[in-house]
Amino acid sequence: MSEEPKRRLLDRIGSSPTYIGDGTTIHGDVVCHGPLVVSGQVTGNGRVGGALSLTTTAVWTGELTARSAVIAGTVTGVLTVDEKLELGASAVVVGPVTTPSLAIANGAIVEGDVVVTSGKPIVRFDEKRTAGADAISTTSRSSGG
Repeated sequence: MSEEPKRRLLDRIGSSPTYIGDGTTIHGDVVCHGPLVVSGQVTGNGRVGGALSLTTTAVWTGELTARSAVIAGTVTGVLTVDEKLELGASAVVVGPVTTPSLAIANGAIVEGDVVVTSGKPIVRFDEKRTAGADAISTTSRSSGG
């Protein structure tokens, strides 16, 4: 049996995720032991023990830590990912980023220091499925550690 890439969000996430839907606003800290999918707005700190997915409509303000993450929305604050971080073309991160593995789609914006703890290079890619036709240039500073 061959290993096919997992294209659907639920296939990539694994177990049953917790959802914060579009139009939902949460003020306060969020602790989730498994996967979390956010389409709404959160103001507060977060600790996600599983995979985190922030859709294009998601806005998170506060310190955010996750096992792994795919970000297509906006994060304002410290972002720490324990395994792999992927920033989609519509992602906007304002604040420092720390992760051992980082992939950034052309068009993503990072305003803050980026530290890749494994020393591996940052992977840049063109996102095949984008909502908007115009891409914004990627801005980031990186330092290995």
